[in-house]
Amino acid sequence: MSAATQARNTPRRDAHRVGHPSNPGIALHAGTLIALLATNGNAVPAGTAGSGDAVGVALRSVTGTAAGETVECERGTGFRFDNSAGADAIARADIGATAYIVDDQTVAKTDNSGARKRAGVVLDVDAAGVWIVVG
Repeated sequence: MSAATQARNTPRRDAHRVGHPSNPGIALHAGTLIALLATNGNAVPAGTAGSGDAVGVALRSVTGTAAGETVECERGTGFRFDNSAGADAIARADIGATAYIVDDQTVAKTDNSGARKRAGVVLDVDAAGVWIVVG
């Protein structure tokens, strides 16, 4: 296709809330990190083997029992998750750095030699956990 030679009506869509089909038989819990399986693009809890970077935070729980259930996810917003421990704990000095997925509710400072996928960017750190911008 060649470059445009006139104005065009380009459809747009909100990128902060996106629905993804859930993987059959997998429960997804509201408030947890969601990732997509590389094999089929279905939503699973972040940190699941074969899944990629976090795509958002589930806005409601999905049981995974009904075929074609969709999980609504929010992204581009700061969410607080549990901090990892020890050398993987995220500190205030890490604000602006990438946070990595330990599980669907915990983030870490390192990618564990490439074993962990990205959760998002560290926004803040407080006594209750790590604020990250997901997606």
